[in-house]
Formats: sequence, C-alpha cells, structure tokens
Amino acid sequence: MTTGRRVLLADDDRYLRRAAEARLRQQGFTVLTAADGEEALQVALAERPDLILLDLIMPKVQGFEVLRALKQAEATAAIPVIVLSNLGQEADRAQCLESGAAAYFVKANLSLQELVRTVQATLAQETQS
Repeated sequence: MTTGRRVLLADDDRYLRRAAEARLRQQGFTVLTAADGEEALQVALAERPDLILLDLIMPKVQGFEVLRALKQAEATAAIPVIVLSNLGQEADRAQCLESGAAAYFVKANLSLQELVRTVQATLAQETQS
C-alpha cells in the first residue's frame, strides 16, 4: 500500500472529486483538493504534492493554463500531472501530453480502480528516476 504520498485532485465536479478522493484515501494517499484552476495552482505551489490529477474545464483558470503554469514554474515542474477530462478529441490529448502531462484520461471511460493504478504506476516511475 502506498502511504504518505500526497495527491492534489483538482476538479470542479464535486461528485467525481469526492469519489476519487475516497478511493485514493483507501489506498493510503493523502488527498488535497481544489475546485477550480486558481485554487489548484495555489495548493500546488504551497503544498508541492507528489502528483496532480487535473481537470481541463474548470472555473477561474482552465486546466490547459494550469498545466502550462505548473510545468513552467521551477517549484512544480517535476510534479507529474495526470489529466482527467471530458474532452475526448485527440488534439486535446496531444496538447496535454506535449505540455508535460504524464497521462490523459477521458472521464466517461475512467474507472476509479484504473485511476488509482495509474497514480501508483506514475509515482513508482518517479521514484525510480
């Protein structure tokens, strides 16, 4: 079980946020949450989580801008970001991966079990490198 690793979950969908937060906590993660892009940037800079789960369509600051800002800031550039979005177009996926996202999931196709596995695998890769 992964313990003590901190995950920032930035999503304005309260239902998804609560469900994903509960599942991640069950797996031993400490979960920080943000309901909009501005809050996501503030929490990421203040708390420096081990990984960020980021929605693209959020109030205040869009996820694309949050991802760009995270990857440009020295303090957060090395934090892996997994994008969760309802945008299923290949162009959106490509833009996120080119901007430094570690993975991209379309919410409609996502299971919480798969999400946890991807978080664990991404953190395991970070530990090895």
